[in-house]
Amino acid sequence: MRQLEVYMNDRKAGVLTEQHPGKGYVFQYDIDYLSSDSPSVSVTLPKSKVAFESDLLFPFFTNMLPEGANRKVICRSLRIDENDFFGLLSAMAGKDFIGAVHIEPVGI
Repeated sequence: MRQLEVYMNDRKAGVLTEQHPGKGYVFQYDIDYLSSDSPSVSVTLPKSKVAFESDLLFPFFTNMLPEGANRKVICRSLRIDENDFFGLLSAMAGKDFIGAVHIEPVGI
């Protein structure tokens, strides 16, 4: 099981979990974030006490990944399978993302 913390405007919004390698994903909002007036991280992931579950990595997070030649170079240099979207997202954790949402390793 791999996990990443999801931040919205530098505030922890929740945790993204890969339950099984390559499939089985859960996004759970942080209880403090739910009680705040902060917006949801995505229109497709509205604030909810109920965890979101999917067999595939949520499109919102997949869209945060580099594409094309950049993805190939990053995956090759870090020895990550190009189809391991969670692994690539984990490798990008702590880096500069475009927009208000960014990803951090758990416990940072």
